Amino acid sequence: MTAPAPSETRDHVAIARRYAEDAIAGRIVAGEFVRLACARQMRDLERAAAGDPSFPYFFDEEAGARACRFIELLRHVKGKWARRDPAHPRGQTIRLEPWQIFKRTTLFGWKRLDTGHRRFRTSYEEVARKNAKSTEAAGIGLYMAFVDDEPGAEVYAAATKKDQAKIVFGDAQTMARRSPEFRLRYGIEVFAHTIVQPSTGSMFKALDAKDSTQDGLNVHCVLNDEVHAQKTRGLYDVLHSAQSARDQPLEVNITTAGSNRAGVCYELRTYAIKVLQGLFDDESFFAIIYTLDKDDDWTDERVWLKANPNLGVSKSLETMRADCRKAMRSSQSQNNFKTKELNLWVNAAIAWMDMAKWEAAADPALRIEDFAGEDCWIGLDLATEIDIASKVRLFQRGDDVYLFASHYLPGAALEKEENAHYAGWAEDGRIVATPGDMIDLDRIERDIFTDADTFRLREAGYDPYQAAHMAIHLQEAGITAVKVPMNVGHISAPMKRLESLVLAGRLHHDGDPVMAWMVSNVVAFLDNKDNIYPRKEQPANKIDGVVAGLIALNRLMVQEQEAKSFWETLAVAS
Repeated sequence: MTAPAPSETRDHVAIARRYAEDAIAGRIVAGEFVRLACARQMRDLERAAAGDPSFPYFFDEEAGARACRFIELLRHVKGKWARRDPAHPRGQTIRLEPWQIFKRTTLFGWKRLDTGHRRFRTSYEEVARKNAKSTEAAGIGLYMAFVDDEPGAEVYAAATKKDQAKIVFGDAQTMARRSPEFRLRYGIEVFAHTIVQPSTGSMFKALDAKDSTQDGLNVHCVLNDEVHAQKTRGLYDVLHSAQSARDQPLEVNITTAGSNRAGVCYELRTYAIKVLQGLFDDESFFAIIYTLDKDDDWTDERVWLKANPNLGVSKSLETMRADCRKAMRSSQSQNNFKTKELNLWVNAAIAWMDMAKWEAAADPALRIEDFAGEDCWIGLDLATEIDIASKVRLFQRGDDVYLFASHYLPGAALEKEENAHYAGWAEDGRIVATPGDMIDLDRIERDIFTDADTFRLREAGYDPYQAAHMAIHLQEAGITAVKVPMNVGHISAPMKRLESLVLAGRLHHDGDPVMAWMVSNVVAFLDNKDNIYPRKEQPANKIDGVVAGLIALNRLMVQEQEAKSFWETLAVAS
């Protein structure tokens, strides 16, 4: 979307047709699923023109163009075109790009021959972020609520969480507020939580999963935003079933790619692809997916337009280049770049650490005894008393961090066939096998007391699970024990810090093979705010040493920040 030239009149249907022809012919960069969507449209136009009796639809050019013209009367609410200046006191009006015009004319132009109602009832649109999804969706919502000639229309911007739902709705609010002509012409009133048209009883509001449990919804249009984030199908099903009383409801699913292949989004995507491929015959389902093709090199910027049709318009090529360089250096960043910037579905579980870099950080000559008297931070992950537990000690010298791990296992566990790999490590002294079928927590406590005598023990962080009693004993012995809950708020930053230390060559360890195995087992799970969290793909893939290391690093980072704040405060006071 850009800003239109003053008084410009455009033939939206002709622009859409030209876009489709160019995509099919390869004159513009377009992926397979975009080409299939364009070919479907051109084929449908031919069937309608030929009077195909098996195709009971006609293309209403005016209806398709009307939706585009309406959106282009609205004003930008974000970015450079939303800036107010003497020439544009309310910001500039929207100018749809050809790819957007293709979608809107196709979605709104087709109608049924028998009733005149819209052909398409469901739309699945997938594109990488920063391609103006929210702006376009807000315009659709306002159109469906107040311009679609539907009495008592109920339109919802829906998402699992209210904050996400409010993104589209908030854009629509601002658009309406900046368009007094629109409000006057259609009798629109804009409130904090809803936009209404009193003369028809129509309304537009944000809706989350909690709100959707209310009875009485009668949906004319729902804008399901970032569908990939919906972990369960409850919200989707409620809103889908609430459309049955309407003659021509519209369900618009807009999303970027994700990782949850068990969710409703991937189900919709799979269905959409089969419709585009002609494997499913569903004339009421519109689909278009902007993504790379399977053999594309994701680092080749020439293919990025396939996932980013607004690249160079609402999305910066230079920013993408910088993000790509970062992704090429970090597996976690690579996952994020592929998903959000290239609209590629990836497995939720990806290897977190560059193991070549981890191995390069090993120094078998390191001796923990050489750190006697130095500041030390301990992290504990006791997990269960019948399985492996880990203790990690961290030291800091300048900008470098030194890591030493100890691991504990009940002796009886070594006799189990599935734990055969532990036996050699126990023999080499890398695992402490305690007598019996449960870990000897007293042994771990005694080792921590020894650490306190040997090093300047700053803090011992612990996962609250299984460690409450030990924490009390440590406190009674004068050791500062701090609970570190296992959530992204406490673990994401240390996880990112540990990876950056390894990649920068500033993390050093003694080559512990148990720790290396655990590091290789860690997969990084991303949330919607780019936080990461360590997980394992299978129960047998232990990561206790990594968790202990992250807990220790959490305490080190907290004290770093406290020291920084102290000196900053002192500098201001002086």
